[in-house]
Amino acid sequence: MKRFFLLLCLLNLANASVSGQTNPDWRHKVSPAVQAAYEHGEKADLLVAFQEQADLRGARNLKTKSAKARFVYHQLLQTASRLQSRAICLLREKDARINSFFLVNAIAVEAADPSMIALLAELPEVRSISIDPWVPFQEPFLEQNAVTPRNAIEWGVERINAPLVWAMGYTGQGITIGGADTGYDWQHPALQSKYRGWNTANSTATHDYNWHDAMHEVSPLSPDTTVNACGFDLSSPCDDGYHGTHTMGTMTGDDGMGNQIGVAPGAQWIGCRNMERGNGKPSSYLECFQWFLAPTDLNGLNANPELAPHVINNSWSCPIAEGCTDLTVNELLREAIINLKASGVVVVVSNGNSGRNGCNTTNGPPAYFEESFSVGSTRFDDTLSNFSSRGPVTIDGSNRIKPNVTAPGSLIRSSFPGGNYQFLSGTSMAGPHVAGLVALILSARPDLAGNVELIEHIVEQSAVYKIDTSNCGIDGTLRPNNAYGWGRVDALEALNLILAEVSTTQEPRIFSATVSPNPTKGELLFDLQNMTGAATLTIYGTDGKLVFTTNRTIQNREQLSVSLANERPGFYFWQVTTAEGRASGKVVKE
Repeated sequence: MKRFFLLLCLLNLANASVSGQTNPDWRHKVSPAVQAAYEHGEKADLLVAFQEQADLRGARNLKTKSAKARFVYHQLLQTASRLQSRAICLLREKDARINSFFLVNAIAVEAADPSMIALLAELPEVRSISIDPWVPFQEPFLEQNAVTPRNAIEWGVERINAPLVWAMGYTGQGITIGGADTGYDWQHPALQSKYRGWNTANSTATHDYNWHDAMHEVSPLSPDTTVNACGFDLSSPCDDGYHGTHTMGTMTGDDGMGNQIGVAPGAQWIGCRNMERGNGKPSSYLECFQWFLAPTDLNGLNANPELAPHVINNSWSCPIAEGCTDLTVNELLREAIINLKASGVVVVVSNGNSGRNGCNTTNGPPAYFEESFSVGSTRFDDTLSNFSSRGPVTIDGSNRIKPNVTAPGSLIRSSFPGGNYQFLSGTSMAGPHVAGLVALILSARPDLAGNVELIEHIVEQSAVYKIDTSNCGIDGTLRPNNAYGWGRVDALEALNLILAEVSTTQEPRIFSATVSPNPTKGELLFDLQNMTGAATLTIYGTDGKLVFTTNRTIQNREQLSVSLANERPGFYFWQVTTAEGRASGKVVKE
């Protein structure tokens, strides 16, 4: 059977050559690092990206997170299956070790020899070939002798007013948080009962669809390259470091005995290990991203997008300074975030710990992407942590403002492997506060699930205004700015905002307001329905500048054209206000 399959592959490849579809000038597709490996006759770990990307625009018109997830999953899978077939045939003929990604239409190839590089690059459907490097994680700061005021509820959880939201009856119930990290001590007293795979009634665990291990080998960057304490391809969660256990505690942790460390103790969590003792690869990051879009059983089969989390937390990075030199890899990571968001998943990322070097220090993916929701860090006195990376973003010439928001990240006490607790500092500690906040929002307004841009908008607009005294790139009194973004997050203000908002995502509605296309090149079409009487449409830039406003009298429905052709690329916020309430959202101009 295998020989028959290989014969079909060879015929397929031969037909491509006969038809003249191969590209003799293949070298322009490979990165300088891959070209160097080829010329020196060296093997290399590769990421092979394909030309065509799935059309996911139809997801915007779907009303529920489940519908978006199913649509995006099937569109991505169909496109990747069609585009990758010849390359997979070629690689299987060579007995190469591969990992195929439908999320970004790419294939990771382990230890590809030079002849394989040329054969792949000659395929017309191949877009680029890049190095897939091992990258060390920028560790948070372990605070050995930390002294902070200690209550049953940790200071960061209190500072963002999460307990006041709990008092309103919203603790994250019904919401799933995903974590991509060093792994998890899932039996930690503060985490076990929150794990989606744990059945409290009979004290049993089911790890299918709740855990995935993207670590398949020892990293050459690890101090001991012969063994990993957890092992690989694990069938149950394990943390070979400490970082993942700590971050998950800040999102969901509560041991019921006085350690209230989590922002959303009513939420459930699932996890994916994407680093080996703090060292990861772009392919391992992509593998976890893909699993979160459509979790699988422990064999990697029977994917089910219905079981995707509502929000995921990511603390890793892939900066050029640490060996991630192929910018085409950054584009794959960016596409992964775009596609996850299209499926209805909120993607929270840490902004980085390079702030001691001043401004322009948000320079590692995924933090610097326009599409990422990145989080900086604040201290106990509500000022910016000195390590928190700041904007503007210069690596891609955009000068965009980053981070999006800030949250407590200095001297954060949370769960530690072995049933322990420890203080850590870093933007890795700040991001989980925001992921937990998203869970609180969705437990109060489950109808907003899948409406990623609106959820991000709510978190931003409800944040506490903070001034950037360093004036990084722009006037620090502006909101957002390049130190705090829109400000330090506030759960109570977010809840007050969403409970007053008019739902634009689920029936029944008082009225509805939608905008397309989004992203736009400049022209927008607002579709205002189920409205009668006076309505005001306003659009603001991220600097608070009013760029458009109009007053209309509407009889049930009106379609309104608006041009942003003269405005610079970036995010814009819109709001429709009527006597019955308001609807709002975010639009991106490319």
